Amino acid sequence: MAKQAKAPRPRHVPQRTCVACRAVEGKRALIRIVRTAEGVVVDPTGKLAGRGAYLHPVQRCWAIILRGNRIDQALRTKLSPADRQALVDYMQTLPETDDETVDGVEESG
Repeated sequence: MAKQAKAPRPRHVPQRTCVACRAVEGKRALIRIVRTAEGVVVDPTGKLAGRGAYLHPVQRCWAIILRGNRIDQALRTKLSPADRQALVDYMQTLPETDDETVDGVEESG
């Protein structure tokens, strides 16, 4: 009997949940925030050691977590005023909304 050719297995894409809007996305589509010994920092590589939380790269999601204490709960820490200001400054560099999605639902057309 001849061996049947197997189709290649699809590559595993790690999934993460945005702590602001609770939408599930691929890990690379989100930005990681990490609690380190020095404080809370943005982790663009996604590889820093420490407790992390993921957010969409849009101001809408960042405003939600900075408005309340959701980031404090996710990282199990209390944000210092300096850490909070650093996150606000980073948020200002992000676009206000994502052009491809609106409230987690893709636009058609």
